[in-house]
Amino acid sequence: MLIPRLIERKRDGKALSPEDWSELVRNYVAGAVPDYQMSALLMAVFFRGLDSAELSALTDAMLASGDRLRFDGWATPRVDKHSTGGVGDKTSLLIAPIVAAAGVAVPMMSGRGLGHTGGTLDKLESIPGFRTDLPLRRAEQQVRSLGVALIGQTPEIAPADKRLYALRDVTATVESIPLIAASIMSKKLAEGLDALVLDVKTGSGAFLPQPSRALDLARTMIALGEERGCTVVALLTAMDRPLGHALGNALEVKESIAGLRGQGPADLMDVTYALAAEMLLAGGAAPSTGAAMEMARRTVESGAALEKLRQVIEAQGGDPRVVDDDSLLPSAPVTRTLEAPQPGVVTQVEPRAIGRAIVALGGGRRTVDDEIDSAVGFVVPVKPGQRVEQGEVLGTVHARSAAAADEALTALSAAIRIGDSAALQPLVSHRVTGAGTEEVAA
Repeated sequence: MLIPRLIERKRDGKALSPEDWSELVRNYVAGAVPDYQMSALLMAVFFRGLDSAELSALTDAMLASGDRLRFDGWATPRVDKHSTGGVGDKTSLLIAPIVAAAGVAVPMMSGRGLGHTGGTLDKLESIPGFRTDLPLRRAEQQVRSLGVALIGQTPEIAPADKRLYALRDVTATVESIPLIAASIMSKKLAEGLDALVLDVKTGSGAFLPQPSRALDLARTMIALGEERGCTVVALLTAMDRPLGHALGNALEVKESIAGLRGQGPADLMDVTYALAAEMLLAGGAAPSTGAAMEMARRTVESGAALEKLRQVIEAQGGDPRVVDDDSLLPSAPVTRTLEAPQPGVVTQVEPRAIGRAIVALGGGRRTVDDEIDSAVGFVVPVKPGQRVEQGEVLGTVHARSAAAADEALTALSAAIRIGDSAALQPLVSHRVTGAGTEEVAA
């Protein structure tokens, strides 16, 4: 296989055949194609795109690169949720136990931080001892017994995507609709799902800020799923400001636990319940959106969702005591606070700038091999549109050193603006299915 010839063809806007994609992915996983050549091809795809046949072939090749979760003969409906990435987006940590506590199984396969966005696996691994690399058969057993498993791509599951995901993160090839779609769907189709709910982010902190491109991505993934027998529903949600208050791995775990106690920030819980309701609907657990929403809320009010999280943490090797004592989670030794320099209305809390500042603190990756500092990040209690007084705390930096804290404080100060008024995207703007797109009422 002449890789330079394939790179040339894609560079020049020509399509590769399904056989080319299958052989390319197979050879890459086997180590016969070096990262530098695959990086060049990814960049060509970034600029030239993929036609529908190429996208289908790439998705199938990535899916075929590994094994699958198998639930033959098990009647319990299985539904997962996936977010396209944002800052402060810890909804998976709440949704999985909520939906499982309501009787729909959740075999959730997640990813690590990508670019300026956080990753569910990195958040989970801030829990002492928590393992996300469960072997497939063990993950299947846990889903059958607990109704939920929170795992990553082991060498058994879509190994091609695991390698490409890490490579895209460090080669500036993240924001590509076909690459995002193939990555997400190759993982999700390996889970043995009946249905999938997508959280497609829009706004300045999303990989695809424009709503039109977010809708294109949603429709692309819906088509990939339905062609392969998996019903897919997408909600477009706002990422023009961070979600929740906590931004950073361990800090977000703390906020997720608070959310399952019924003490989460309103925006975080609104998006969580909207997505959980779609999962319960897709799993046939509720007859309507209103009934599904009420069912999700009851799992939190009763404590069933929090107990489910405790069970998952213990089953996957983590310390379940963190559910009752979040001081057992990593914490940074240095904090700094940012105060409002004058009274006014918060006009901006820029998520992309804050996400990059978390990476600079050590809470994200600059290279594939970087290790994550789980403790660092920000807590930002203010939202655009909120009125603040001079001296009111706008945010707190959690850092490993005083120098790092000072740099992060400067970045946070630039990310938060105060003025006279603010305009916000609706938290949930559109619902997309194979039948079409509808705007969601505020």
